[in-house]
Amino acid sequence: MAASESEAVQAKQQFLARGSWADAAFRRLTWGVALLVLGIMVAIVGTLGIDSVTVFHKMGLAYFTSTQWNPVTGEFGIVPQVVGTLVTSTIAMLIGMPVSFGAALFVTQMAPRWLKRPVAQAIELLAAIPSIIYGMWGLFVLAPVLSDHVEPWINHYLGSLPLLGALFSGPPLGIGVLPAGLILGIMVIPFISAVMIEVFETVPPMQRESAYALGSTTWEVTWKVVLPYSRAAVLGGFMLGLGRALGETMAVTFVIGNANDLHASLLMPGNTIASVIANEFTEATSNVHLSALIAAGLVLFVITFIVLAIARLMLRQMELRASGA
Repeated sequence: MAASESEAVQAKQQFLARGSWADAAFRRLTWGVALLVLGIMVAIVGTLGIDSVTVFHKMGLAYFTSTQWNPVTGEFGIVPQVVGTLVTSTIAMLIGMPVSFGAALFVTQMAPRWLKRPVAQAIELLAAIPSIIYGMWGLFVLAPVLSDHVEPWINHYLGSLPLLGALFSGPPLGIGVLPAGLILGIMVIPFISAVMIEVFETVPPMQRESAYALGSTTWEVTWKVVLPYSRAAVLGGFMLGLGRALGETMAVTFVIGNANDLHASLLMPGNTIASVIANEFTEATSNVHLSALIAAGLVLFVITFIVLAIARLMLRQMELRASGA
């Protein structure tokens, strides 16, 4: 009996030793992966910063305040590209968020069973379309429609409005900041919708059924049950779409006009940080020009970081408010 008890104790110790070794190995592995991600980010930022020194040395703060981008004269100012990036991304979110929210609500709350899966699969299929296809469709299909029908109407009826008229006045070219924002809005819809659908599906059915049993309407169930339960993930889907819009290159390049100018009108051609890098990187023959493009990438990285940081702060405030702290 004593021998069997000692064998049992020894087996238990060996089992615990194996468990401790596995836990230690798993802990080191996860630490290594986390540090690897941070190391990659630091390496990217460091490389961009080092390669941007040339243009910063020549232009100084004028790189961040000038509206002139002229590779011939060696003058580089990032303001038109930053404005174009922010404006097109804002237009994309104004279009993409309501449509994505409505599509996700339809699929999860109101669609009949036979239609729910096909619509969800169609949304996932749209997310798999390459961005260059969106750009070609925008240039050859959307641009002529905007030029012939939409932009003349916008110019006629909205271009004469006080204050806001400057945003909608200009020649109906079919390419410009507004078409680029529309394309980006169409592109981010499947990404945001797919995230929202998966999140809304995680809401416990008992909570929704209880709300319906108390006489709540579909809108009340959505607003008071579904959204409070999934608001953090909804914000995450929004940030996913915004990140896609900020960094999109090829689709925007096709339809924005690629003009390094600053205009008040949304109908005029413009540029974004990603599109100017894509257009000019292979043609950058001087060190200053190449450094200016790399510095533009650094600026885009900083903008994305700031946007994500603001989103995290908003999410934290929402959580604190929900907990009553």
